Amino acid sequence: MTQNDQVRNANEDQNHHHSNILSPSLEETLSVLKQKLGKNSDFIIRQLHAPLSSSPGIAVSYIDGLIDQQLLIRLMEALSLQLSEGISHINLEARLGSQLPIGNLKSLYTEEDMINSLLEGEAIIIVDDSTRAFAAAISGGAKRAVEEPSSQTVIRGPKEGFTEDIAVNIAMLRRKIKSPDLCIESLKIGKYTQTRVAVSYIQGIADPEIVQEIMRRLNSIETDSILESGYIEEFIQDQGQSFFPTIYNTERPDSVAGGLLEGIVAILVDGTPFVLLAPATFFRFFTSSEDYYERFDLSSFLRIIRLGSFMTTLLLPALYIATTTFQQEMLPTTLFISLAAQRESTPLPALLEALVMEVTFEIIREAGIRMPRAVGPAISIVGALVLGQAAVQAGLVSAAMVIVVSFTAISNFVIPSTTMAGAVRLLRFGLMILAGSFGMYGILIGFVPILFRIVTIQSLGVPYFMTLVPLNKTNWKDLIIRAPWWKMKTRPKLIGDKNKHRQSVQQKPFAQQAMKQERDPLE
Repeated sequence: MTQNDQVRNANEDQNHHHSNILSPSLEETLSVLKQKLGKNSDFIIRQLHAPLSSSPGIAVSYIDGLIDQQLLIRLMEALSLQLSEGISHINLEARLGSQLPIGNLKSLYTEEDMINSLLEGEAIIIVDDSTRAFAAAISGGAKRAVEEPSSQTVIRGPKEGFTEDIAVNIAMLRRKIKSPDLCIESLKIGKYTQTRVAVSYIQGIADPEIVQEIMRRLNSIETDSILESGYIEEFIQDQGQSFFPTIYNTERPDSVAGGLLEGIVAILVDGTPFVLLAPATFFRFFTSSEDYYERFDLSSFLRIIRLGSFMTTLLLPALYIATTTFQQEMLPTTLFISLAAQRESTPLPALLEALVMEVTFEIIREAGIRMPRAVGPAISIVGALVLGQAAVQAGLVSAAMVIVVSFTAISNFVIPSTTMAGAVRLLRFGLMILAGSFGMYGILIGFVPILFRIVTIQSLGVPYFMTLVPLNKTNWKDLIIRAPWWKMKTRPKLIGDKNKHRQSVQQKPFAQQAMKQERDPLE
């Protein structure tokens, strides 16, 4: 047992000791429930009266809207049938777990456990003359069905995405990885929300030290609420002041399964479809699930496009400002004359012109996201076409600046991770200001610290620029260029060498195997 487990068990024992033990009187227990939850209109208590005096009284309590009505009906019928048989108090407690049509039935001994089970959507069975109640897992109610992910779409690959129900998300992972080594450890965080958080990893592949460190950071969180996985991300990440994200998030089960098979740990949070993956390196934010479903040559080409788009959206506006303001000699003569003719009628300097255009695009982008879906595309069309064309014709901005800002925005959308794309958007403004103040030297003043920051930050102790700093050639087969699957015989070396082989060392394409057998028929 780890130190974290011992601390957690000690805290549970302490809480259990200080909690109020359930009274054997059915009326007293119901009085406690009414005192705690009686003001809520969705709190319901249904008492079952025994036809025979030898049978103990039973009450069922639940929160309407959090339970499955069909399972509740089956539960009430089973309890009524047992009461009609005239069984005794001892027999009733012994038969509840074996004869009720409920898969998960647990015992409760304290008032606090009973309240928590009610708020989690379980039905509480209270038996007269007993200091133990029972929680029946019949949670249900309205839930969103499994749909295609909206933030990470693919052409080829699974079309299912996580939902807001953590039980459904865990089941989706179980369907992907059918192994007893897939471990799920759960805990609750949040004083008022009591949000269920699950840590998933594959035993034998994931580094135990990384798992223990994640559990330690999660157990150290003391807050009122956890409403989304973004809360967890900010609490446990290494560098809170870094623009670059150090924890990857996704709503695709196949992406999480692929990360687990590489030794990465997943953190699932109830109430959100976004799952966290840690530790995360810089190059993971430029990979897509589709990279492993398409041919390796096409996937490699697309990865190069994404990295090129990253550099474009980061540096293109700053380079345009620097060359048109300070270093005009770097431009070809014909291009410089064309840009100078366009800028002759614009009243603003290049820096202010670029800032106005970038801020305008950010406003249009935010309006398109927040507006209702029926009018969102119309807002984007009006902002992009009408305002841009009108601004050029009015002489407020140059046509070249519109092209630069538009291409920069398009390049930003190429980055698969929205968190990485958001970081680049923020850094771009700083580089633009430096370029407008010092030219190319200003870009170097800003870009060198950014590069230094990427190299030095860590994600749960793993270098953010792993594979390049420190240099690790074993990971180059799945970095910028993706090698064919039959060549990637080992897992990426991120957190150690545990179970590093994921396929046979002799694995080769079928054609090469057939040719070898023809040459060596005796093998």
